[in-house]
Amino acid sequence: MRLELTGRHVPITPTLRTLVEQRLARMTRLLNDSIVSVQVVITREKTRHHVEMTLHARGDHFLHGEGTGPDVPRALAAAAVKVEHQVQKLKSRWTEGKRKGVSAAKAGSAAPRPERAGRRVATTASTIAAGGDGDRQVRIIRARRTAMKPMAIEDAALDVGTGEGAFVVFRNAANDSVTVLFRRPDGHLGLIEPDA
Repeated sequence: MRLELTGRHVPITPTLRTLVEQRLARMTRLLNDSIVSVQVVITREKTRHHVEMTLHARGDHFLHGEGTGPDVPRALAAAAVKVEHQVQKLKSRWTEGKRKGVSAAKAGSAAPRPERAGRRVATTASTIAAGGDGDRQVRIIRARRTAMKPMAIEDAALDVGTGEGAFVVFRNAANDSVTVLFRRPDGHLGLIEPDA
């Protein structure tokens, strides 16, 4: 964890640095050392002290708290309480995500969604606006064009990529029909041939 301590009209003493580190110790324990950096700005304004604390945790989470008091320890305590409350909320979000096992995004993409049944397919690329009654249009995006060359199934198997979802569309040399060869989730190859 990187600590940046700035004093405006306040000298930064070793005692003050120790006080800030003690306040951050509990937050560091709560986040399991996931704190990337902390910026603390201590400002003296006439008779009051103002502390701004910004904590950067992994995953681009920025937690911010400000506190004002008659002296630095009270102002620091007020700012630290606000940031600590945000740390506890972040910690609970992280643990809830771990308890679920699979993230909502991964679970949603794996299971078929029933709300797709009411959608219409758009024929142009410019129509994706959602309708007022809740039924949306899905557009078809042309990803690439390939030349269909005649080849044997064994040659097409060599052209299929190693990643899941890899496929080859080709003209089967044996029967001159359009054929699709794809990589299955179990690692084997699947073959789609049209009925004669």
